[in-house]
Amino acid sequence: MATPNPIAGSGTNPPKIIWNDAQRRFETEDKKAYLQYVIKNQGKVIDMIHTFVPSSKRGLGLASHLCAAAFNHAAAHSLAVVPSCSYISDTFLPRNPTWNHLLYSEDKKSNL
Repeated sequence: MATPNPIAGSGTNPPKIIWNDAQRRFETEDKKAYLQYVIKNQGKVIDMIHTFVPSSKRGLGLASHLCAAAFNHAAAHSLAVVPSCSYISDTFLPRNPTWNHLLYSEDKKSNL
């Protein structure tokens, strides 16, 4: 299970994010907001394909907390990240560039 990771500028009590390996996603306790992923390259790459937050929960920073949990998981398990989800590539990573070192690239392929 991934542990919550506060994001810069977020409130004090971050939501608990759960790693649901069986369904290949990180999710809130109520399972309504989640980040879906696929494992590739013999388990060495995590492709983050979709982030979903229901309209009733938007604006609370849940997508960012889901991403932080997923990136922490990738770092802890030495996984390279493919940010296929547009939220991750267009919003989360530009706001949190410290995670860029985990991104998969053809240059890193020989190290995987």
